Amino acid sequence: MAARAGHEVRLWSRNAEVVRSINEERVNSRYLISTSIPSTVIATGDLGEALRGASVVVFAAPSHAARELLTAMSSELDEAAIIVSVSKGIEIESGKRISEIAKEVSGSSYPFVCLSGPSFAKEVVAGHPTAIVAASKDPAAARTVQNDFSFENLRIYTNTDVIGTEIGGSVKNVMAIAAGMTNGLGFGANSVAALITRGLAEITRLARREGAQIETLMGLAGLGDLVLTCTGNLSRNRFVGEELGKGKSLAEITAELNEVAEGINTARAVKKLAARASLEMPITNEVNAVLYDGKPARDAVAELMSRPLREEIN
Repeated sequence: MAARAGHEVRLWSRNAEVVRSINEERVNSRYLISTSIPSTVIATGDLGEALRGASVVVFAAPSHAARELLTAMSSELDEAAIIVSVSKGIEIESGKRISEIAKEVSGSSYPFVCLSGPSFAKEVVAGHPTAIVAASKDPAAARTVQNDFSFENLRIYTNTDVIGTEIGGSVKNVMAIAAGMTNGLGFGANSVAALITRGLAEITRLARREGAQIETLMGLAGLGDLVLTCTGNLSRNRFVGEELGKGKSLAEITAELNEVAEGINTARAVKKLAARASLEMPITNEVNAVLYDGKPARDAVAELMSRPLREEIN
């Protein structure tokens, strides 16, 4: 999208075949194979070459690789670079968001923008109208990202709530696994609607405790992204849940995936965060039980339905 908007783009990959196929065939041989990549995108396996002189650096690595890659990037960044994270996850060991890791390893001198919202990559590049959010404590950096990436079908809004935007984009993947489980068990729209609504309550509870704004969770980065990931057929996390609901093991499911389903790792990180904050997050707990304790998905749903009755707004 940056290239379509007229920018020169360098793309780094550790996969030599991906680099070759982009530069020689103008397609990504592993992801988005049906999409023609503009000639202004040059791929490289050299991180320093990719970062040299870049004014905007889009960080798209999965959360489990974030610290290592951000550390490697820190010595190569241009002093005026804006770091734009599109990673949707939380570090398991520390419970830290991508912005916190970036600040820790790169210092506070680089403006940080979290770009998030309801957006399947295949639909964005296919020209489907899409709206997302650029969140930053630096309004000028957010506006730069908004102007540089908004193009034709992609519309970007700004806000200052990095915490809410990151948590909304991360925890929704856990809820998508739960939504997928309900589908995999053969339950219908009633079940998914209930799951999304109560999932939003859990996300909001955690985000507010961490310092997020309620408006963010009701917007594109919260509710919007949650609905998409819980209902869209292109959702990897929903697929994981569906397969769990059908009785497959996590090892069997991940062997079929070509891309990372962030919710698998994020479920553990969110459970730790909730415990640290003494927060009740029953859906998150049940997803963890299915993923890591061998609990059948049907038993997890039954557990949620048999919880003590209570007021909704609590």
